[in-house]
Amino acid sequence: MSSFSLLIYRSCWVCFATDEDDRTAEWVRPCRCRGSTKWVHQACLQRWVDEKQRGNSTARVACPQCNAEYLIVFPKLGPVVYVLDLADRLISKACPFAAAGIMVGSIYWTAVTYGAVTVMQVVGHKEGLDVMERADPLFLLIGLPTIPVMLILGKMIRWEDYVLRLWRKYSNKLQILNSIFPGIGCPVPRIPAEANPLADHVSATRILCGALVFPTIATIVGKLMFSSVNSNLQRTILGGIAFVAIKGAFKVYFKQQQYLRQAHRKILNYPEQEEA
Repeated sequence: MSSFSLLIYRSCWVCFATDEDDRTAEWVRPCRCRGSTKWVHQACLQRWVDEKQRGNSTARVACPQCNAEYLIVFPKLGPVVYVLDLADRLISKACPFAAAGIMVGSIYWTAVTYGAVTVMQVVGHKEGLDVMERADPLFLLIGLPTIPVMLILGKMIRWEDYVLRLWRKYSNKLQILNSIFPGIGCPVPRIPAEANPLADHVSATRILCGALVFPTIATIVGKLMFSSVNSNLQRTILGGIAFVAIKGAFKVYFKQQQYLRQAHRKILNYPEQEEA
């Protein structure tokens, strides 16, 4: 076979077959490529496009060499199929917005329910129902869902970190702390790196759970520590303040101990293996 005859044969860049291999194959040049990647079998290109689209027939596909987008056309549809295809596209575009609306609505009414339960828990079941019955409906629809939002925002205020910074800054000047907590005011050999707690996804879940459970805990602590107070609201407020103060004190102490533990850590020498 002469070199001239080799030049006139087309070669498929997918299956590498030429005109001689299959003279009935349909050829196409779908992009700006020249040379050996100019021609491709229609069937081979269709299979390659199917692999790239992965079932989405409307996805755009481009040449991997010259990045030219393939011009894909479909046969005309009948009126019934056209209407069904249009309806399918409209439903596909509307479903994400509908799903988002349903999700937002579910979250909203869950927040309203949680707010109503919290009011009855904090004020008292009968008193809470009386308050909500006398209140304006619009105020309830706006005010009740803000209760869990405010609890979450309040939980995100990390006041313990500010107390901890002051502790580390002035603990060496307050000798009374050393007598209560030995070693607290001792200088540290190095300042360890601390991770941002808000950057951890676990802390986000802890903030959410802690905020939503807080009214229940405040009610329980109020009944245990301030049983002599007659008002349910006052007893719950006092219980919440006591719980936050006690929990914060333990948290500050625990984090400071972790800080000192990290500051005094040491790296040992690698043990040398004894020769046999």
